[in-house]
Amino acid sequence: MEIHGLGYVGIMSPEPETWLRFATEVVGLMPARVLPGEAFAVAGVESPGPASRGSGIAADGTVYLKADDHQWRVAVHPGRSMGLAYLGFELADGPAFERALEELSRQGIEVEESDAKLASARGVRRLARLHDPADNALELFCLPASDRHFLSPQGAEFVTGALGLGHVNLLVPNLQECIDFYTGVLGFRLSDFIEFGPGLASHFFRCNPRHHSLGLTCVGEHRGLHHLMLEMKEIDDVGQALDRAKAAGIPITSTLGRHKNDHMLSFYMQSPAGFDVEIGTGGRLCGDDWLAHEFCEGDIWGHEGLTAEAILEATLEREEA
Repeated sequence: MEIHGLGYVGIMSPEPETWLRFATEVVGLMPARVLPGEAFAVAGVESPGPASRGSGIAADGTVYLKADDHQWRVAVHPGRSMGLAYLGFELADGPAFERALEELSRQGIEVEESDAKLASARGVRRLARLHDPADNALELFCLPASDRHFLSPQGAEFVTGALGLGHVNLLVPNLQECIDFYTGVLGFRLSDFIEFGPGLASHFFRCNPRHHSLGLTCVGEHRGLHHLMLEMKEIDDVGQALDRAKAAGIPITSTLGRHKNDHMLSFYMQSPAGFDVEIGTGGRLCGDDWLAHEFCEGDIWGHEGLTAEAILEATLEREEA
């Protein structure tokens, strides 16, 4: 199976509009101009425009956010719980989608193609749903809607395109089972890994030249989304986002630093949905000659607070809340 990248992320939050303010005023994402399922304007045809009026807010309270030419990249659904709702991974086209379903069926993986209504609600042509061994909801899709005209309210530009939205890091209790699933079933390739101690490790996987689109981290029996990474084009974009986060009183969970493995210069902050958002720049790209390896130091410099112990402590605090 050839997944082209992380296409979108769906999260749950009791207060989606709080996440909307965080995403637009701090991160620099843009409210979706047209929501999934709404009609696009047609040149020369008089139209009142979409019902959402570019607010990014759907009738059920869901918030949709743009980071590039895609109609949307992040959806925040209202709910009592906080955290990950689903991950969307993009396939090249209809034939690739069909091949993916055939491969999953052949391997005995339970997968269900969604009806046209749900596909339309995601702004894609075809959609299939399945779960990974840690029970994270995954979606495979093809032919997403593209409406262009991204304009960050903060003047930021994000590195997406052929590299996908960015990356996610998932906490999983059954690390090897998840590794086997993402590499053996979905076709991700290991870039590198690090072990912090007995039962504590992070493995990083790519599906395009981005060093990793997926991270799997084991800190005991805990599970969930640890962080979503969004890459910006310029270091000044990152610095300005850090300034905005500090001015808004957003908790900085890891100070500015540069990672040893993917060379991302970044900082981490706590989102209103509990998990972290990493904002970075300068991420490493991997060619076909890249060989997987273990690396022994997590950071070249900085990133104070980003330790296995800190991740475990933050996870316990979220679970207690």
